[in-house]
Amino acid sequence: MAYWLLKTEPSSYSFDDLLRDRKTRWDGITNPVALRHLRLAKAGDVAVVYHTGGERACIGTATVAGPAYPDPETGSGKLFVVDLVAGDRLARAVALGELKGQKVFEGSPLARQGRLSFVPLTDAQWKAIRDLASRGT
Repeated sequence: MAYWLLKTEPSSYSFDDLLRDRKTRWDGITNPVALRHLRLAKAGDVAVVYHTGGERACIGTATVAGPAYPDPETGSGKLFVVDLVAGDRLARAVALGELKGQKVFEGSPLARQGRLSFVPLTDAQWKAIRDLASRGT
């Protein structure tokens, strides 16, 4: 099982939208590096949903429902999507500044390549997010 961080603008599609829908197609990724990461996602992988914009924080979790497949909306075969199933809201939002303050995130694409919308997480980074989310609850 792998871990991923998926960025979304909450005014376009928020974690609350995912909770309401229970399952969604995660699309709209065009960055070649982010697409390369997305294509590595497998059924059962865990994703952290991260709100961009004014929030800039991890909000909740989801599970990858199956492998990446070509985006049926574009028909180009160049863009890929994955289906996500809603997980749980984190006990508290974990801000980007908190993540960047953790040694385990040094060198992470999350810290180095801010424009990536599909980012791999190590086991230690996933644990750090869970631990930070449980603090102060």
